[in-house]
Amino acid sequence: MFCTQNITDDIIFVGGSDRRLSLFENAIPIPNGITYNSYIVLDEKTILLDTVDKAISALFFENVAHALNGKKLDYVVINHMEPDHAATLEELILRYPEVTIVGNNKTFNMIKQFFTFDIDSRMHLVKEGDVLSTGAHSFSFYMAPMVHWPEVMVTYDATSKALFTADAFGTFKAFSGNIFADQVNFERDWLDESRRYYSNIVGKYGMQTTNLLKKMDTLDVQLLCPLHGPIWRENISWYVNKYKKWGSYTPEDKTVVIAYGSIYGNTENAAHILANKLSQKGICNIEMYDTSVTHPSYILSEAFRVSHLVFASSTYNGEIFQTMQTLLHDVVEHNMQNRTVAFIENGTWAPQSGKKMKALIEPLKNMTILDTSVSIKSSVKTEQLNLIDALATQIVESLK
Repeated sequence: MFCTQNITDDIIFVGGSDRRLSLFENAIPIPNGITYNSYIVLDEKTILLDTVDKAISALFFENVAHALNGKKLDYVVINHMEPDHAATLEELILRYPEVTIVGNNKTFNMIKQFFTFDIDSRMHLVKEGDVLSTGAHSFSFYMAPMVHWPEVMVTYDATSKALFTADAFGTFKAFSGNIFADQVNFERDWLDESRRYYSNIVGKYGMQTTNLLKKMDTLDVQLLCPLHGPIWRENISWYVNKYKKWGSYTPEDKTVVIAYGSIYGNTENAAHILANKLSQKGICNIEMYDTSVTHPSYILSEAFRVSHLVFASSTYNGEIFQTMQTLLHDVVEHNMQNRTVAFIENGTWAPQSGKKMKALIEPLKNMTILDTSVSIKSSVKTEQLNLIDALATQIVESLK
């Protein structure tokens, strides 16, 4: 049975939620599910903004049919060709064979890679700033490459002042009836999942995100309609400012995250001692993560949030402990910048993890690596407490 909601009198939400999927892109845990958003605008000519993942295709097509209420579907805009938004495109064509597909050059190249139906006869090619009128509504298109695929664009409706933002401003988490950000406690219940979505999905492309935000500054946006997560109709600037921080790799909070990879608990003990000393020196809101039990997507998200990062790792077969190595590669691959970093290493017969961790982080832009590092052989000894205290003191001084 259909499950639509009106955003305005003539813009209708026709997407839905998926609580069965456990891994987004078969890589990132989503214990709270995800939404696949799609929108129909009813006008002299009807227009559908993006489709959905196959997982909710039955609901989606019921929603579309209900929203159209017997009308012809004239256009479908493909802002993003990734299958979680475009896997149902071919079935849409079968159901609405007269529909025209709106996209850019890169969009149509990707459609031909994914599908074999006749695309050329249905193609309406757009480029930066082009306008499409459906009657009362006037849609313009702005390219947003690498936010987070190269074909991505956003669509602005000058009539409703709605910006359909593809993967920008998206978040993990399924809806529970409320589809608007002002209907939920977004900062408490959604912000962490929004940051985790941005950092893992778009985070590598901060410059491209910033370029999109500059284009948005020229538009009067009163509705923010992403492809995942809540729709914004109030306090949009607050959320945009979060994106400005994330896109420029600017920390939100001046505090410390300590991530550790420990085999028998001795490296973990060193990390706890450091956290304890930081606390005694007045540092608040410290967070600690065991890389063996916390998926790296969560710790990467925290790295986007805070100003200071400590990586503590056992040496394993002469290398960084595997789960720590996975985390550090994620941090590097997502282009982390503008952070202060410290290291703790441990090793029974050949402590090597410290210099290897430093070698991974050092090439990143504007990373301050603290001079004081801690090297442990097997377990923390009394004489090493002063060294951990010195590291804590240097972290505190750098926080000032």
